[in-house]
Amino acid sequence: MEALADRDYFSDHVILKDPYAYFEAIRAKGPIYRIPGSGLVVVTGYEEILEVINNTRDFSSVLAPQGPAAPLPFTPEGSDITPQIEAHRTEFIGGDLLVSLDDRPHSLSRQLLNRLFTPSRLKANEAFITDYADQLVRDAVAKGGTELIKEIATPFVTLVVADLLGVPADDRQLFMDAIDAGPPPGSLDANDLIAQNQPLVIMGTYFAGYVADRRETPRDDILSELSNATYSDGTTPEMLEIVRLATFLFGAGQDTSAKLLGNAMRFIVDQPGLQQRLRADPVLIPAMLEEVLRLEGSTKMTARIARKDTRIGDLEVPAGTRVMLALAAANRDPRRWSDPEAFLLDRPKIKEHLAFGRGAHVCVGAPLARVEVRVIIEKFLEHTESIDLVEEKHGPPDDRSLDYEASFIIRGLSAMHLKLTPAPDFVGAATKPDAKEKRGLFGFLKKREAGPASPTQYSTLETKIGVLLADPAAKAVIDRHFPGVSADPRIGMGKGMTFRTVQKFAPDMFTTEALDAADVELAGLAPQ
Repeated sequence: MEALADRDYFSDHVILKDPYAYFEAIRAKGPIYRIPGSGLVVVTGYEEILEVINNTRDFSSVLAPQGPAAPLPFTPEGSDITPQIEAHRTEFIGGDLLVSLDDRPHSLSRQLLNRLFTPSRLKANEAFITDYADQLVRDAVAKGGTELIKEIATPFVTLVVADLLGVPADDRQLFMDAIDAGPPPGSLDANDLIAQNQPLVIMGTYFAGYVADRRETPRDDILSELSNATYSDGTTPEMLEIVRLATFLFGAGQDTSAKLLGNAMRFIVDQPGLQQRLRADPVLIPAMLEEVLRLEGSTKMTARIARKDTRIGDLEVPAGTRVMLALAAANRDPRRWSDPEAFLLDRPKIKEHLAFGRGAHVCVGAPLARVEVRVIIEKFLEHTESIDLVEEKHGPPDDRSLDYEASFIIRGLSAMHLKLTPAPDFVGAATKPDAKEKRGLFGFLKKREAGPASPTQYSTLETKIGVLLADPAAKAVIDRHFPGVSADPRIGMGKGMTFRTVQKFAPDMFTTEALDAADVELAGLAPQ
C-alpha cells in the first residue's frame, strides 16, 4: 500500500478534501522535505515558512496562483533566474496579479492599496456590513434554516466588497453570477484550470469602465481613490494597472472570506458549549475567529520559486526550485503551538498564525475579512437560540458528513445546511416596519422593482452596449458602422459599458468619426 507521504497532494481528491494527515506525514520527514523525483520542496515548519516568506530577495511569488505543481514555462539556467521569470511572466497563470508580483512592481501596487484599507474606511463600511448581515440572517432565521455557503456567505462577502469599492448596484448581480459560475481557486479539473481567470476577465471589462468614469468624475469611494492615486514617486499608474488592482481586490477575497464563515460555523455548531459562550459574551468572537483561522484557515498553501541559489534552513535550494509553503501545516506545527490540534478560545499569541500569510505579501484584505465575518456571526448568534447542522444532510454530531472542495489552495465546504432556532425575542425581517425600505436599499437580492427611466434617445455616449444590441434596429446600425462587432465575445463581456467608454481602450476600432456617424442614425430610432 502506498505510503501517505508518497501520494500526490495535487491530484489526490481524498487528501485535498482532508489534508491534515498528509501534512503530518510530510512533517514526520522534517520541516523541509524535497519530494523525490519531483523537483518540489514542501515546507511544513512554522519558522521555516516565515524564513521563505520574508526572503523576497531569493524567492519569487510568480507561482502563487497556479501553484508549484505545474511545470515552468522555461528551463532554468544559472544561479539567478530572475530575468527568465520576468521574460516569461505572462506565461504563468495569474502572473500579472498582485499576489504574483515581485520587487518594485509589487511595492508600488501595495503602496496604492495599503492606504485604502484603513480603520476609518472600514469603520464607515461597517454600517453597510451590519445592516446587510442583519437582513440576510433575519430572512434565514425566519425560514428556519439556510444553506450557508451559497445562500448567505458568497452573496454577503461579494456585496460587502462591492459596496466598499463603489460597484454600481445594477452590476453587482452580474458579478455574483460570474463568481458563482467559475470554478474554485486551485480546482483540479483541467477545464477549471483554464476557466479560473474567466470571472476576473468579465469583472475586469467592467472595472475598465468604472476606472475611466472615476478618473473623469471622482466620487467618495475607494474606487475613485484608487483610480486617481499616484505612486510614491509622484507618477500616475497606467489605467490597466488600476483595473488589475481593482479586479484583484474584488475577486481575491470572495472565496476565502466565504469559506472562512463556513469553517467558523462548523466550530460554532460542533464545539461543545461554544455558541452559548459566544452568545453570552460576543466580545470573544474575534478570538474565536483567530483560532479558526489557525486550525481551518481558508488558504491551505501558497507557492514560491527560488530565483537564486539559496537555502531554506539547512537545505540547499538551487535557482528554479518550486516550493510549496503548507500554511495549514505551519499553523499546526507542534514546535510553535502547544496542543496544536485542539481548539483553544484563549490561545496565547493567536494572531501570529499564518492564515493570511506574512511579510510583503500578507493578505491586503485581511482587515475586511475579519470585520465582515465577525459581524455576520454576531447577527447569527443574536437572532438564534441555537444553530445546528441539518442531520439529514450532514449526519449526527458524532458522525458528521461534510464535503470539502477538492482544491489545492482553498480549504472550505462546498455546502453547509443549517437549522436555525429563533431567539425568544426574534422579529423576522418580513415583519419589520422598514423591511420594504431596506429591500429597496439592498436591491441586490432581487431585480429592482422600478428600473431606470426609459431613454428618450439612443447614443453611443449614454446608452449601454447591451441595450443597443438588444434592439434589432439599433444593433443593425452598430453592425453597419462596426461590422461584426455584435458577435465579438469581447463586446459581449462589456455590455454594461457604453461604446464611448470602450473607445478609450480600443480607439482604432471605435473611432470618433464612426461613433458620431452611428449616433446620427441612432438618434432617429425610438428606444424599445
